[in-house]
Amino acid sequence: MSILDKKPCFGIILATRGFFNPVFAEGARKDILKQLDKLGIEAVIGSESDTPFGAVETLEHASFYAKLFRNNADRIDGVVVVLPNFGDELGVIQTLELAKLDVPVMVQACNDELGKYSVAERRDSFCGKLSVCNNLYQYGISFTDTTSHTCDIDSDEFLSDLERFSRVCRTVKGLRSARIGSIGARPAAFQTVRYSEKILQRSGITVVPVDLSEIFGEAAALDDNSDKVREKVAAISAYGNIPPHISEERVLRQARFSVAVDDWMEANECVASAVQCWTSMQKNYGCASCLSMSMMGESNMPSACEVDVAGAVAMYTLLLASGNPPGFLDWNNNYGDDADKCISQHCGNFPSSFIGAKPEISELDILGETLGRENCFGAIKGRVLAGDMTYFRISTDDHRGLIKGYVGHGEFTDDPCNMSGAISVCKVTGLRDLFRYICQNGFEHHVAMTRGHVADVIEEATGKYLGWELYNHQG
Repeated sequence: MSILDKKPCFGIILATRGFFNPVFAEGARKDILKQLDKLGIEAVIGSESDTPFGAVETLEHASFYAKLFRNNADRIDGVVVVLPNFGDELGVIQTLELAKLDVPVMVQACNDELGKYSVAERRDSFCGKLSVCNNLYQYGISFTDTTSHTCDIDSDEFLSDLERFSRVCRTVKGLRSARIGSIGARPAAFQTVRYSEKILQRSGITVVPVDLSEIFGEAAALDDNSDKVREKVAAISAYGNIPPHISEERVLRQARFSVAVDDWMEANECVASAVQCWTSMQKNYGCASCLSMSMMGESNMPSACEVDVAGAVAMYTLLLASGNPPGFLDWNNNYGDDADKCISQHCGNFPSSFIGAKPEISELDILGETLGRENCFGAIKGRVLAGDMTYFRISTDDHRGLIKGYVGHGEFTDDPCNMSGAISVCKVTGLRDLFRYICQNGFEHHVAMTRGHVADVIEEATGKYLGWELYNHQG
């Protein structure tokens, strides 16, 4: 089951302090469970008979919750700390320390109401949150804040905070166990896509390599009349529009390659890949890999060109954060004299939903002129429809021994562009400043993009919880 299909689950710590009215914990428990239910998020929380109101205050309570969390560690993606009153900072920190879940943590504190400051009515969560966060800092536990310092649990604002936090948790969890297929050797002409497997491994990202000849061998051994191949041919025919001059044999060749890659990805439990898309594919097998990569991407298994493994990790990060299949592009051409616009394109591996329309499946254009169009069937062609987008790129910096990246928001525009292939026109405020940063910090020309705005999720997940050095371009 894909991590995108897994129902999120949060451990809940209701923190109370005896000097304040503990009854607030009763209402908070009901309200947080209602909000999580709205989002389809499961909760691990003690009952009101396990501790008073199901809350945490003493070491005994913390020990109970730590055991409860450990017993559900395979389910829990993150922990939400709720402060219905001042809360007990030791109860919170002891629970987290004893549970040792190593998952993202979010801290929420409830609003006081004007005029309700009697001993029975006041919460003081505003102050208590500072004490809890101070302890988290002391213990080196990273945490996520809410939009406002205090908020009502049943508010739309906090509902949005919970939804965003679930994306952060999914992104962290997905990256910490990601297996990336490296299919084929890096094209010799592209030193720009070199990377360090060892640096990626520190974040839990495993690279699984395979020689392209092994995939060719598996593809050649497949029977054209087998169920797998015939099903793939049907899927290809339904996926896009194929020009009449493309022969059935060329479609079959593409289908066999796709099946071989799919089988290898499944056998090795890979969630994304980077493929040697040229020139061995065309010279030794007789088709392009773009279509196979596009269809994998549409099935939530992103695939990057030219064995750009770091690029594949960026694509997978965008998928985890947004839930939308990403594309893999070049920052490719200026757009006239508009300093905030550029043309971003690639040969043709865009997933169909990234384009936003049913694509044409044809031959590579530039490579087809030199390698022969008969050897280059399988390119996805289409114009990316206008809409919001997030761009993201990471690089393993061997000199400094770390993963660095940049992220930001932009938009796909409907400005005219007569370039062939898979193309988009992008607008990014302060694009010149972004490119200055890219150039000065040695980033590659490739970039991953997805629909929607999720830069804040990526910054929180990779910067705060994975320790990557991230630049969030604000324009």
